[in-house]
Amino acid sequence: MYDVIIIGGGPAGMNAGMILGRSRRKVVIFDNGKPRNRWAVAMNGFLSSDGMSPKEFLDKGREELKKYNVDIFNKTVASATYSKGAFVVNDTEGTVHRSRKLILATGLRDILPDLEGFEEMYGKSIHHCPYCDGWESKDMAIAVYGQDRKGIGQALAMKNWSDKVTLYTDGTSKLNRKDLELLSRNEVEVCTKAIARLQGKEGRLQRIILQDGEEREQQAMFFSTGTVQQCDLGEQLGCEFTSKGIIKTRRLQQSNIPGLYVAGDADRDVQLVIVAAAEGAKAGVAINMELQKEERK
Repeated sequence: MYDVIIIGGGPAGMNAGMILGRSRRKVVIFDNGKPRNRWAVAMNGFLSSDGMSPKEFLDKGREELKKYNVDIFNKTVASATYSKGAFVVNDTEGTVHRSRKLILATGLRDILPDLEGFEEMYGKSIHHCPYCDGWESKDMAIAVYGQDRKGIGQALAMKNWSDKVTLYTDGTSKLNRKDLELLSRNEVEVCTKAIARLQGKEGRLQRIILQDGEEREQQAMFFSTGTVQQCDLGEQLGCEFTSKGIIKTRRLQQSNIPGLYVAGDADRDVQLVIVAAAEGAKAGVAINMELQKEERK
């Protein structure tokens, strides 16, 4: 019986593990090795670790957790339930694990555009988060990809980093008159033609080739295609979700399920590594305080 099982070994899960380990709690972290930012060359916007590769960041975190006796299992969790006063977690190898409290730090998964040439440039010159990678794309010719009306907000936001922003709706034409007027007033060019492929060299976007043969010079791309939960454990456990598919949490990361906490991208709209780590710390403190109250005589 663990005090706490943490599902997800990213910044939220590991920071929660550190706080709980330092509180002398018996903790295990399950990590399937597929973080959301695994394609990124660098992790930006994290004070003292700005520009560090995501892998280096996670490796360093794992090393730091060793001294606090936090177990880390490189396994995928298949199911999680609450039964007889304990959380019961089953991994894909058929092993059953139990804990008094549970943290979901499983994060989100980006819905990636289905574009030829996308994969080799993703994380290098194609990104989803302007706060993570906008600085590195400043003053470039920036393409924003978003079908229907999904890219409007992202396109307007990217004006913060460059005057040369073009919204690509890839063959869809659901922008209304007000949308077009707003984009025009803010000097965002709009291209509704279908995209044939992306072209670049060594991970750097150079141009977008349209299906009619037109070639448009671009140096970076940001996309707005939505996200989904990395797994269905929140649904299995009966968590409440927002209309955007995010798990609802209270001030200290509590879910609607007693003893179940959620930290990181899975529960918030501000999806930054440093915010995920902070939420993990909050959850760790809240759980330790809850356990202290339960243990008092």
